Amino acid sequence: MQIDISRFDHCHLLVVGDLMIDEYVWGEVDRISPEAPVQVVSVKNENSTLGGSGNVVNNLVALGARVSVLGVTGIGEDRKLLLNRLTDLDVDTRGVIPERSRPTTKKTRIIAEHQQVLRIDRETKKQVASSTFKSLTNLAEKIIPEVDLILISDYDKGLITRTLIADLVKIAKNNNKITIADPKGLDFTKYSGVSLLTPNSKEASLASGVDISDDNSLAAAAKILIKRSGIEKLLITCGKDGMVLFEPGSKAFKISTKTREVYDVAGAGDTVIAVLGLGMAAGLPLKEATALANTAAGIVVGKVGTATVSKRELLQALKQTSEDNASKYKSLNEISQLCRKLQKDRQRIVLTNGCFDLLHVGHIRLLSASKQLGDVMIVAIDDDDSVKLLKGAGRPVISSTERVRILSALDSVDYVVVFATSELDGVIEAIRPDVLTKGSDYESADILGQEIVESYGGRIELIPITEAISATQIINNIKKC
Repeated sequence: MQIDISRFDHCHLLVVGDLMIDEYVWGEVDRISPEAPVQVVSVKNENSTLGGSGNVVNNLVALGARVSVLGVTGIGEDRKLLLNRLTDLDVDTRGVIPERSRPTTKKTRIIAEHQQVLRIDRETKKQVASSTFKSLTNLAEKIIPEVDLILISDYDKGLITRTLIADLVKIAKNNNKITIADPKGLDFTKYSGVSLLTPNSKEASLASGVDISDDNSLAAAAKILIKRSGIEKLLITCGKDGMVLFEPGSKAFKISTKTREVYDVAGAGDTVIAVLGLGMAAGLPLKEATALANTAAGIVVGKVGTATVSKRELLQALKQTSEDNASKYKSLNEISQLCRKLQKDRQRIVLTNGCFDLLHVGHIRLLSASKQLGDVMIVAIDDDDSVKLLKGAGRPVISSTERVRILSALDSVDYVVVFATSELDGVIEAIRPDVLTKGSDYESADILGQEIVESYGGRIELIPITEAISATQIINNIKKC
């Protein structure tokens, strides 16, 4: 993924939400209390940071963005501490309103040996005063025209109400600004009008009443939430299974996550909404911004506590993703050795082959359907000389090196090998796929390698082709323009 991180420095976002202090008490446990059957934590260190919507702010600032904040606190030392933390980050705090009748939300986590053993909450969920709402709305009218995008971080502490959201959405739309909300609670109708909502799968399941257990139930829940809530788009985060973006009239866009060791999921949703919003504010298309947020979330879950992701970490992760894609390319010898190991592990191998010069929707459907037939999907592509021989002068329009990189970026593709047309039998012998797929526009008898595959018990599978799409036709149409 090629992203210019430097553009983040020119973005200004407004964060509206429940501000908190996250206090951490770090220690060691080596005995049980004689007073009660509980662990005794010997304190070694204490520190505090911004939590709740403040963690969204932390994430934005860590990536170079300018931030304004709308929120409410109590009075006293905890308010001073919170404001000092925001000021240290050079955040615009004119929208942080004090209320004498409520505490500043503070969560104290006791951590021993990298494990959270206890949390103490000081908070109220009482709705903030009407005078505070009025002040916040007046400030929103002044601040929203100055920012690029609005993030709403709801922790259900009495600030983010139906009325406040309606006011924010109205002001945002009057100024052509996008609103993204991270929801809480069972009633998502209060987020009506928001541009994009980002619940996790558990929240989506509870709010929709659908038991989410697979892709179909996830899609059913999303359909209900979009229709019922009056939101424009929905991004459901699914933990280790990545994220799925739902847009009316479009197919669900699924992004897988890289497997990582998880220490703490606290604050992962804050990172998602922050990086997603910052990516969009920087001009990234929604799908690219979603992929970026998914990468960032994968980093923070490997840290303890409500952590942030730095520019360096994000760039390194993006680089690693690119390298992972490149590593899908295998020589014929490498793929042969790999397949022996896969077969020993009883992995079902699927192979398809072709030129794949100018990837189009027909190719995507072929690869996606092929992937469903086994555990490992291998694509064998003709080298440049073979494509020229098969397709004629001026082909390929995309070199084998670039075709490998394009195919490697697809989740449905596990490995790519390049071959000369005359070597196809050798490729099939080296891979010995359980299934060899081609489009249904082929006659079974015309498929090269069929006899080899069937000789050892493999089979040929023709993938239905419902539309007449070809790279040659597309290229010829382009030449006529």
